[in-house]
Amino acid sequence: MSTIKEAPVIEETSSLKMLQAMVGIGILCALLIVVTYETTKPRIAQLKQAALEEAIFKVIPGITKTKAFHFVEGTFEPVSNQKKVKEVVYAGYNDSNELVGVAINGKGQGYADIISVLYGYSFDKQQIVGFYVLESKETPGLGDKIEKDPDFLANFSAMDATLTDDLSTLKNKITTTKSGEKTNAWEIDGITGATISSRAIGDILRNSTEVMLPFIYKNKEAFVLHTKQE
Repeated sequence: MSTIKEAPVIEETSSLKMLQAMVGIGILCALLIVVTYETTKPRIAQLKQAALEEAIFKVIPGITKTKAFHFVEGTFEPVSNQKKVKEVVYAGYNDSNELVGVAINGKGQGYADIISVLYGYSFDKQQIVGFYVLESKETPGLGDKIEKDPDFLANFSAMDATLTDDLSTLKNKITTTKSGEKTNAWEIDGITGATISSRAIGDILRNSTEVMLPFIYKNKEAFVLHTKQE
C-alpha cells in the first residue's frame, strides 16, 4: 500500500524538475537573444547608415558631397546630431559646392510590411531624378522587383514633380498605372504580378512629395553653401 501511495509523489517531483529545466532554458534563451541584439545593434546601425549614405549619391546624380538638414521653426537647419533627429533631408552638392538637389526619405505600407525608400529631387528640373529602396520585405521574385527591375527603376530617372505657381502642391499627383499604360511623366509604370508593391511606391512618393516638396522648394536657400569651406 505504501508503495502505491508514493508513486504519484515521484511522478510529481519529476514533472516539477522538468518544468524547472524548461523555465531555466527559456530564461537562458531570452538572455542570449537580448545580449545578441544589444551587441549587434551598433553594427546594424552602422551598416544602415553606410547604406543610406551610399543611396544618397545614387539618387542625386552628379554630386560629390552631402549635408543633412532638418525642419526647424519654418526653415531647414543643418543637423548637429543625426541620432536625435527623425525627419532628415540630405542636400547634395557638386565639386563647386553648388546645390544639385536633395534626397528625401519616404515610408508607407507595402504588401508584406512597411517599405522605406529614398528619392532624389532636382530643383532646376523639378523632377525626381533617382530612387532607392532602403528597407523592404516584399515577396521575393515578385514584390521585390521594386528594388531591382530596370524598367520599373527607369520611372524615376526624370519623373515630373513640378509644383504649382504658388508652390503649395504638385501640379500633377504621382500615380501608378498598370504595366505598359504609362502616358505621362508623373506616372509610374507598374509591375505585372506585383501590383500592390508598385502601387505602394506610387502612394509613398505621392504622399511624401505633396508634403515635403513645397516646404523644401520654398526654403531652397537654406540648403545653399555660402562658403567653399562648408
